[in-house]
Amino acid sequence: MPTVLQKKTAQAIVNIFETGSVHGDYGQVTVQRNDAGHLTYGRSQTTLASGNLHLLVKSYCEAPGALFAGDLDTYLNRLAARDLALDNDAILRDILHDAGGDPVMHDVQNQFFDRVYWNPAAQASANLNFTEALSAAVVYDSCIHGSWHKVRDVTTAQLGAPSVVGERPWIENYVRTRKNWLGSSPNPLLQRTVYRMESFEQMIASALWGLTLPMRVRGVTIDLDALEERTPVVASADDNTQRTLYLTTPVMSGKDVEAIQTALQKLGISVDNDGVFGQETDTAVRTFQRSKGLKGDGVVGPATRAALGL
Repeated sequence: MPTVLQKKTAQAIVNIFETGSVHGDYGQVTVQRNDAGHLTYGRSQTTLASGNLHLLVKSYCEAPGALFAGDLDTYLNRLAARDLALDNDAILRDILHDAGGDPVMHDVQNQFFDRVYWNPAAQASANLNFTEALSAAVVYDSCIHGSWHKVRDVTTAQLGAPSVVGERPWIENYVRTRKNWLGSSPNPLLQRTVYRMESFEQMIASALWGLTLPMRVRGVTIDLDALEERTPVVASADDNTQRTLYLTTPVMSGKDVEAIQTALQKLGISVDNDGVFGQETDTAVRTFQRSKGLKGDGVVGPATRAALGL
């Protein structure tokens, strides 16, 4: 089994492949044309189409202190249904991006990617009696990227089992086989990911089987300093001038209420712009929220304001 440092290094390599950063980008949201995964998110880019994005967001919503749980909870059913229309949901993308700055999301993603990807990859390596840290990194990358089992079986059929030919020759051939498989894919996006195998080829050529630091991967340096955990500091600089608006007694009133009413009118929703958040405005807000897939609670917070373009 890799040491703790080797595990961090292997994960850093894959983070660089996925987001260009040693620690990954916890708030990165990506939608690329022809990507079979569709909407992808987080440190190691989990996907909508696989169903894993739903599991990640669900874990976050259930975590104590999650700052954006209320906003994301309204999307859980659509994420579970793998609703591909979410690819084009700008509000969801904005919420996911902002949630990436929440330390709770960092913890949830770290645990999630260990559970869903690292642990199965480590077990797969153990099943093949691999002992090299670089071998574990190659398997982990394929588990994240996809089709580990398929290319493993092709490599074994062509070369023989690792127990017969040896771990290092087998890994070297696996990397070559996967590079050819990616490069000949009918999907042009997959063709462009051959850099992952080219990076591993460079590591093999440099005999970095123990993932010895420092190393450079795609121009990014991985060393002890780079691997140091840096938990984000969450401290609000909000001057509290923007109220959360909702129906209450006594009713809220003011220019901010009038701005909401005017925005609703422009969208064809009938409501007076009298600056008073009464029952009519509450009903109008709920109607608008439901039309946008938001929680229809009548509360005008950041998500509803964003949907209104305010």
